[in-house]
Amino acid sequence: MEYKARAGEHACLGGFASPAVAPSCSLCGRAVMAAGRPEAQDHPPENGFTPLEHPVPRLLPHIDGSVLPSLGGFGKHQKQLVVLTWIPALFIGFSQFSDYFLLAQPNGTCVQPLTNESNWTTAPPQFTVPGGSPALQPKGNGTIREGYGDDSGGMLCACKEWRLELQTGLSQNVVTKWNLVCDSAWKVHIAKFSLLVGSIFGYLVMGVMADWFGRHPVLILSVLFMLVFGLSVAFSVNVTMFSTLRFFEGFCLAGLALSLYVLRIELCLPAWRFSMTMVASFLMVGGQLLMPGVAALCRNWPGRDDWQVLQIVIISPFVLMLPYVWLFPESLRWLLATQHYRRSKAMMLRIARKNQVNTTTEPSGVCVSCVLPELEQELHKKPQRTCIVKMMSTRNLWKNIVVLCVNSLTGYGIHHCFARSMMDPEAQPTALCHADYYTMAGIAVATCLALCPAVGLMGRRGGLLTFMIITALASLLQLGLLNCELSHSQAFQSLNALMKDTLNRKFSVAFSIIGMFSSHAVSTLSIFFCAEITPTVIRGGGLGLVLASAGFGMLTAPIMELHNQKGYFLHHVIFACCTLLCIICLLLLPEPRGQPLPESLADGETFTRQTLLHPGEQHLLLAKTDGDYSRVHDTPLHLTTTGGATVAAATALAAVPASYALATGGEVIGNNAIANGV
Repeated sequence: MEYKARAGEHACLGGFASPAVAPSCSLCGRAVMAAGRPEAQDHPPENGFTPLEHPVPRLLPHIDGSVLPSLGGFGKHQKQLVVLTWIPALFIGFSQFSDYFLLAQPNGTCVQPLTNESNWTTAPPQFTVPGGSPALQPKGNGTIREGYGDDSGGMLCACKEWRLELQTGLSQNVVTKWNLVCDSAWKVHIAKFSLLVGSIFGYLVMGVMADWFGRHPVLILSVLFMLVFGLSVAFSVNVTMFSTLRFFEGFCLAGLALSLYVLRIELCLPAWRFSMTMVASFLMVGGQLLMPGVAALCRNWPGRDDWQVLQIVIISPFVLMLPYVWLFPESLRWLLATQHYRRSKAMMLRIARKNQVNTTTEPSGVCVSCVLPELEQELHKKPQRTCIVKMMSTRNLWKNIVVLCVNSLTGYGIHHCFARSMMDPEAQPTALCHADYYTMAGIAVATCLALCPAVGLMGRRGGLLTFMIITALASLLQLGLLNCELSHSQAFQSLNALMKDTLNRKFSVAFSIIGMFSSHAVSTLSIFFCAEITPTVIRGGGLGLVLASAGFGMLTAPIMELHNQKGYFLHHVIFACCTLLCIICLLLLPEPRGQPLPESLADGETFTRQTLLHPGEQHLLLAKTDGDYSRVHDTPLHLTTTGGATVAAATALAAVPASYALATGGEVIGNNAIANGV
């Protein structure tokens, strides 16, 4: 998008002390003329020619180039608000990873079985990425068998009394509270579904509401209902009530995360957008890292179950966001884009005062009075809201958003495939849970660290394309190379088989770590990419679509576990094919680095794919011709009966030397043109 309203594209209004020397505005670089001065009056026509009027470009549509710089740019006020958007990111990280502890599978020992077997133990399943793991059914001989969909499951799980022990920090959670094992294990996955499904609906609904009613109402509404439903979860009396309330908790959590993300993006100038967003990502990963410690602190509290204390501890910090009703204003960018000009005027004066910007003049020439006169002329206009549905009437914008939705879905979906391949089935249960959890968190930290220099060097599109290529290569190598058969002779069959298993395991872990790293980067960058290219009037809805697609990708994990990982290989193959499709589609995306945020749908349409060559180098691709045919034109059909006299006269007129035209003042040429009927 090439509409660049930098410092220097508007007129500064207001009087100055010296009428002889017109000062210049640092935002426009032009001389400032006060209304009513003789120099500013129109001159009479000279030689019969009327000078062309050059309309003054509008300032209000150019928020990054004119409005925000006149208010102090990314000043103290904006930085304080960005910090306020960082604080809840830590609490959101707690809530998003609470399933690992509230719904963790325990070690189970049957104290009083219904059959003759006694004292057989079930080992907990592998600790996987969001969604938990399948319930394990013990056989009569004490071995472990996964699954609970067989007809013999009821017989193998027949037990009057269970002794369940957790190894994830809590001494009791939802699974141990209501004995959700064997035949009731499917309820655990429904509880995991509820939070993710609620988040998906929340992203879609709250995104539209943020575009229609504003970012601030959605933020405050989400905080209030997050406290209500989140604290109610801690007092659930059965798993059905727990799952239902978790759905609404996820709904409000999605609205909270989306509104904060949009507000943070809209507060920043182009140079600050990515860095401020990555700080929030680091804080969310910090919540993931601190979650085991928080769970350990909630263990063995008197009067309440551990999982209830943990839920209350996770939700209670959101009380700190209640003062946001007064501390956090509405997005100025959204107010201007939707023509809420009266509210915009009051907010602009407030921001200028907070940033200590003089509303009349500044020594540097940057003043709010450059923008306020135009704003005064627009006060009579009524607000205009736009729904995300109008995106379908665009030519390029909807394609860009669909591409980013597929990228987000693929990134989170294949992340589960890599995480499952990384698990070691022979590891000890307790060590497996903690090791894999911290491995995932460490990969997330490494991803955030790698994104900063990668995006700085290659840009948004280049970084996204690079990480998607790495994801596709890791996926294809894991599916292809690790399943090929090693050729070996009969004499070394057993030795080669052992070497094959060892090599396969090592390569599988290596490719899984690389794939988790790159897929996490793809998901994070796709969400940020969408926030940059989606216009302000529908940014909430567009970002909600991409975040909802990410939720669908995360939803594949509990779905696969509910079916006992049946069809896992096909699941991985499908997402590997999606990565190849995404690589092709990513080439169609624009590069928004350093560009102002689009405000209207028309601005969003100007975000198109740039050519690979520099514009000044494209003419080198054209073959150089010997003759000059620039003046050769086709003769219109209605002029063919005149014998081409008119066309010949026009051609002769075009061939008159410029020096002759200047010497005659254009009179001879004009007379000849009139005589020939031009």
